[in-house]
Amino acid sequence: MKKILALLFALICFTGFAETTPKELRHIVTLKFKSDATAEQIKKVEGAFRELKNKIPEVVSLEWGTNISSEQRNKGFTHCFILSFASEKNLKTYADSAEHKAFVAILRPVMDDVFVFDFWSQH
Repeated sequence: MKKILALLFALICFTGFAETTPKELRHIVTLKFKSDATAEQIKKVEGAFRELKNKIPEVVSLEWGTNISSEQRNKGFTHCFILSFASEKNLKTYADSAEHKAFVAILRPVMDDVFVFDFWSQH
């Protein structure tokens, strides 16, 4: 009986923990560069975007990568950045920050298009 109660207690604790895992607001940015953008310019954009994590404390995490899909359905978008935030207020602070605006100034001359998608993570 003690083993069953201990197992039941552990199950309740684990289930409760899983349900209280905080959701995060994901901000996904996919980029398409102009055909005449140089490799050096693209590297500069990559570095500047990655640095936003260190410059803006509201950014919980930042992941990024380039498209490797063999399906050829990326419509010319080559780069994806996924940022996480604790709240919509924090996302707005990020978007309105001087650091983000400085990044956009680096990006704009070489960007052909951008696709942005925000959502609350579901567990």
